[in-house]
Amino acid sequence: MTECVRTPDDRFDNLPDYDFAPHYVEVAGMRMHYVDEGPRDGKVVLLLHGEPSWSYLYRHMIPPLRDAGFRVVAPDLIGFGKSDKPVRKSDYSYAGHVGWMHAFIDALDLSGINLFCQDWGSLIGLRVAAENDERFDRIALGNGALPTGDQAVPRAFMIWRAFALYSPWFPIGRVLQMGTVTDLAPEIVAAYDAPFPSSRYKAGARAFPKLVPIRPDDPASDANRKAWKVFEQWQKPFLTTFSNRDPIMRGGEKPWQASVPGAKGQEHVIIRNAGHFLQEDEGPQIADVLIRFIARDT
Repeated sequence: MTECVRTPDDRFDNLPDYDFAPHYVEVAGMRMHYVDEGPRDGKVVLLLHGEPSWSYLYRHMIPPLRDAGFRVVAPDLIGFGKSDKPVRKSDYSYAGHVGWMHAFIDALDLSGINLFCQDWGSLIGLRVAAENDERFDRIALGNGALPTGDQAVPRAFMIWRAFALYSPWFPIGRVLQMGTVTDLAPEIVAAYDAPFPSSRYKAGARAFPKLVPIRPDDPASDANRKAWKVFEQWQKPFLTTFSNRDPIMRGGEKPWQASVPGAKGQEHVIIRNAGHFLQEDEGPQIADVLIRFIARDT
């Protein structure tokens, strides 16, 4: 049985702008948390965070999407936020995360999904969409990718990978600050730190960079290549919303616009004055883009 820790509930008391009711579902014997706002019969907007963030990243996007009549679902990946956290890095794998997300979507029986994904939320969400495309209506991708190990790896990513794996100091909130243009207030930095009271809770965050396929023979490479084949035939609406100040992902929208049929004719946007965590820098703007994107093709 996987050994897990669960962040005490009082760590999440009085977080700024995060007063959403908690919801939980069991996935592979672990408790997975998610925000679920808006009418149950509304069109589903699924918001997938990356690393080392959690659903707190979407706090400025959830209310406008909810108020526009959507059912907004924002899970915490296993190992993050209010979800259970296996304590060994070896308990995490790319395939494992994809499987957990499949199980989450199945447990909630989500369909007609409008996906927004970023960072590892993209590596997971794009795989799940390619493998279960009948549940998805459209995709918006921001500062994310689906690497196969066949591409050159940005130097900035390799530096981050080494830091996550080997640095004895791994301050989650400070990492978020380094990935934003906005100067985060101390209480916001503390909110990103909240799920991780000690190093024992950080195995998932530490593990993620090593799981990114950077070699053609990576264990996830073949599955990601198959997913790319799906997207090369993807006719459903596909939008890119990359930011202009992300040192790792800037320009990453171009392969998607060139390769995905559903990306043709879309009103792709570049989010200005936003870093890697564009939801933190320009959340309301991105929510507005999503509202217009969904309305355009409805």
